[in-house]
Order: sequence, then structure tokens, then C-alpha cells
Amino acid sequence: MSLIEDLTWRYATKKMNGERIPADKLNYILEAARLAPSSSGLQPYKILVISDPALLAKIREVSFNQSQVTDCSHLLVFVAWDGYSEERITRVFNYTMDQRGLPYQTMADYKQNLWSMYEPLGPEWHAQHAAKQSYIAFAMAIAAAAEQRVDATPIEGFNADQLDTLLQLKGSGYRSAVLLPLGYRQESEDWLVNMKKVRTPMEEFATELTLADLTNAEDQAAQ
Repeated sequence: MSLIEDLTWRYATKKMNGERIPADKLNYILEAARLAPSSSGLQPYKILVISDPALLAKIREVSFNQSQVTDCSHLLVFVAWDGYSEERITRVFNYTMDQRGLPYQTMADYKQNLWSMYEPLGPEWHAQHAAKQSYIAFAMAIAAAAEQRVDATPIEGFNADQLDTLLQLKGSGYRSAVLLPLGYRQESEDWLVNMKKVRTPMEEFATELTLADLTNAEDQAAQ
């Protein structure tokens, strides 16, 4: 199967049947997310893997009662750093240097330049930037799930403050970013399963742009 075929097959599953995902498929999806790129390689996020029915029921209460939260096999909760700090960045870079067998000073200048850019931008920018990075891993997990013929439903519809309290994230340095229930579709009860996949036409979605195009547009606007 090609990636395009896999992505054509997948959809935002509206009803799951509770069937368990084999461990090898779950681990494959998690590994794909782990290998995702992130800005400066910081990986300012992690994944909480939840299958406990009692906890899933509590999460459903703060997720607008979406049934996929409790009918899934596993719920992936992507949580991102609540902010950057020189200490956090140093910890990641030092680990990278340890793994590569290089001295810590190898990335000292890069680290200093990075922190000098990030520090003045403030904690809210930090948190939003970290959450954006988690979405890259989130997308990788969705694609890997489709490849494994595991259904997935991207969920942003939840009360983040209440979920952070429930999962005891407050004070941990992390905030909840996005949810991904994994499981298998219940076709007989899913209104979306047989609907045509609809996306923006390619000619509207992707546009080749050159500097000459921008220059011509400026000239026309000035006339």
C-alpha cells in the first residue's frame, strides 16, 4: 500500500467498536510519532498512553462526551512543554551529544543563539510553539495508524484546563495539546464511514509561486 492509499482509506472515525489493537501495531504508531522531526530536535512533548476504562470515562466527561474516548483501544494524549528554559534546552542538547559521543560544547553556540531568540518571546509563545511541535508527531501517528489499518480520530474538542487537572499535569511542566483515540471502526453505527472523502482541489490547494509573480502583483497593485 502507498501512503496516498493509506491516507485515502482513513477518516475521522466517529464510532469505534472497543476492539483492542495488537501491541506491535500500537508500538509501531508510537515509534513513528517518536521519530517525528521537531524544531531544533528538542521534542518538547511526550505521549500519555491510556487504556484504563475508568480513566477514559473521566476523560470523556471533559471531552464533550465523545464516544471514541471510551470506545477506543488506546487513547494517545499528546502533552507539550508549558515553556522553554535554558535548562530544558541544555538537557536535550547534552543528551544528544552523549548519544553522538561528542563534547557538550559542540552545540554551545547554537544553544545560546536559540535561547536568546526564545527567551524574550514569553511563556505563552513558548507553550504555543511547543504544542505546534507536538502536532508534527501527531500527524505521523495518524499516518502510521492508517498504514497499520488502525482507525484514529483527531480530537481537539476537550476542556484543556480540566484535562490538565485530571491528568495531574499542572506543575509538571506539560500541558495537554491534542487527543488521538486509536481503535477500529464500528461501521454499522458510524454515519461517516461510507461518505466520500472531500478535500480542497489540488489546483486550489497547491500553488507554485515565484519572485516574478510577486513582483508582477506589486506592479499591478501600484497601477
